[in-house]
Amino acid sequence: MYTTLISAADLSQHLTDDNWVILDCRHDLMNPNAGRDGFAIGHIQNAQFANIDSDLSGAKVGADGKFRGRHPLPERAALIDTLRGWGINDDTQVVAYDAHGGMFAARLWWLLRWVGHPAVAVLDGGLAAWQSQGLPMATPEAPRARGGISERASLVETVSVEDVVANLATQARTVVDARAADRYRGENETIDPVGGHIPGAKNRFFKDNLNADGRFKDAAQLKEEFAPLFASAAQAIMQCGSGVTACHNLLALEVAGLSGAALYPGSWSEWCADPTRPVATGAH
Repeated sequence: MYTTLISAADLSQHLTDDNWVILDCRHDLMNPNAGRDGFAIGHIQNAQFANIDSDLSGAKVGADGKFRGRHPLPERAALIDTLRGWGINDDTQVVAYDAHGGMFAARLWWLLRWVGHPAVAVLDGGLAAWQSQGLPMATPEAPRARGGISERASLVETVSVEDVVANLATQARTVVDARAADRYRGENETIDPVGGHIPGAKNRFFKDNLNADGRFKDAAQLKEEFAPLFASAAQAIMQCGSGVTACHNLLALEVAGLSGAALYPGSWSEWCADPTRPVATGAH
């Protein structure tokens, strides 16, 4: 079972395995059609397309009328239905990939763990690693027979915006922001209406989890780099702009053997939507 990362060479040995499902998670925040368009041009053999906006996210406005962020978690029942549509069963090995160092694939990795499915991994190095080895690409989509995955106890923790607000007073947990340093400081904000970060949050840009070749750093290096941020992963909360790249930090923590950190799904996009919530700027 692969539960964090898988190499292109290892994945290539399982392209025709009935109980392996490969999902292409390519996306562009500024061009929502880019992922699907790229998939149509060419994708890993037998892969299916997973759309960040419709398949891996839920309604932006909750039943209470409040904005939940740009990529809120889908309803669990809706996600299970989507996963079944891709042919996923309780014992299926799932592999997610993108062309962005795992930026979007990590979201699918986390969501499967959220519904209790441990057999999910991200293709290390993504599509570039696959293509660099001359491995097979395809253009037609390969639909699967409907699967029967069941919802099981979650393997991960989430916190709500109310939890994060309460944490401002106690600082019992360390909030870690996965956005680029300039956006964390409140500079060059082009996606959300307000620049800055949650007061007390520390910054760990998700791309710092990768080597220059786009593959993840090894476990020892990741562990060393995360060590100054918090005393233990179990007291850490991961967030980003909309709850997507925070999953990349969560994957890196898992690679490093540092389990137990929580995800704040609404992240900065939900936080800054309410003017009563405090905003910090600058490097701290």
